[in-house]
Amino acid sequence: MDAHITPGSVDGRVRAPPSKSYTHRAILAAGYSDGAIVRSPLVSADTRATARAVEAFGGDVDQANDGSAFVVDGFAGVPDVPADVIDCANSGTTTRLVAGAAALADGGSVLTGDASLRSRPQGPLLEALSDLGARAESTRGNGQAPIVVFGPIPGGEVAIPGDVSSQYVTSLLMAGAATADGIEVSLTTDLKSAPYVDITLDVLDSFGVTAEPIGSETADGASGFRVPCEQRYEPADGEYAVPGDFSSMSYLLAAGAVAADPDGEVVVRGAAESAQGDAAIVEILERMGAEIDWRRSESTIVVRRSELSGVTVDVGDTPDLLPTIATLGAVADGETRIENCEHVRYKETDRVSAMAEELGAMGASVTEEADVLTVHGGESDLQGAVVDGRGDHRLVMALAVAALVAGGETTIRGGEHVDVSFPGFFDALFDLGVSVDLQDR
Repeated sequence: MDAHITPGSVDGRVRAPPSKSYTHRAILAAGYSDGAIVRSPLVSADTRATARAVEAFGGDVDQANDGSAFVVDGFAGVPDVPADVIDCANSGTTTRLVAGAAALADGGSVLTGDASLRSRPQGPLLEALSDLGARAESTRGNGQAPIVVFGPIPGGEVAIPGDVSSQYVTSLLMAGAATADGIEVSLTTDLKSAPYVDITLDVLDSFGVTAEPIGSETADGASGFRVPCEQRYEPADGEYAVPGDFSSMSYLLAAGAVAADPDGEVVVRGAAESAQGDAAIVEILERMGAEIDWRRSESTIVVRRSELSGVTVDVGDTPDLLPTIATLGAVADGETRIENCEHVRYKETDRVSAMAEELGAMGASVTEEADVLTVHGGESDLQGAVVDGRGDHRLVMALAVAALVAGGETTIRGGEHVDVSFPGFFDALFDLGVSVDLQDR
């Protein structure tokens, strides 16, 4: 699907979608339980993949007719051996999180997905599961899916690098609570994307599961993590409510900062405080000079069009914000330097190169290094162009924000991929007054 976007101003109120990160973890946590209701989930291609995995392990996931909840009948910490291959589609989060569950099953599980997913690294997690007693292999011997995991593991101590994906740690912690011996994870390198492990700890706590960082109060700065054995997943009153998603919210806030009507504002609802590291987008916009007000008691953020200036941002803990920040940098005066971003190359696509190339096609001046992306706003003149979303939901949404202030219409190839994390994205833009024409190719 092609998304044709005409530049123009935005104004109005929209609601952020529920958090994808929290929804993934909540569905799987409910799967580990005897049963639970996950309220206000994100219903998307990625989270449906996690729901399918729970069902493959012997659980059952029913979606309310209005999409307001998933009713999960869990496998009570003892997953069945799947009767078929688990198709994780484009969801790397699903692959990594459920690999730990697969290691609890008394037999073999096969996890695979689309071409993009089959290019992403899983090797360190497979090695960790093997060290814990599983047989965990890449079928092609390259550390990528398809992967095969034979369990069950008893638990134990294991070391894993923290600078490739925090999801490896999440997988081990969630599975560890159901093992006979518990799991203690030691980090061999500093943990990147630490707030995502804080999300995991938050969800585990809500489901009555104890897990703790070692050497720190939070995931940031921890030398490892410990989760005691044979715990039961039991949320209070049998329910868990998912908060709004700051990763997806970042595009709405950026749209307001660069394109709000001069006499209007963009109000984003659903901005409740949580452990999400991507809430840093508010502080980043403030540093760039945006007029933005997070009304925490109301769970809303108000943003107005502002003159932005370039800043330096470290995305070691917030990799999903890189596309948004790069787009803001193309509109801002001066230079925006995005540092510590090499791990952002291992997402749905190499987001560092992809944003450099696609913003460049729109007239932005961008310098790419291995671990740094620099956008020279003062040398950029965004013009409408045909750009490629590369099958990556975050690229599509970031480029849509750039299209709002480009000179002329922009066509974004692959607009359908927003379904991965924000199925209503183009509807939200339309509600804000954007001229969006979606056409099947």
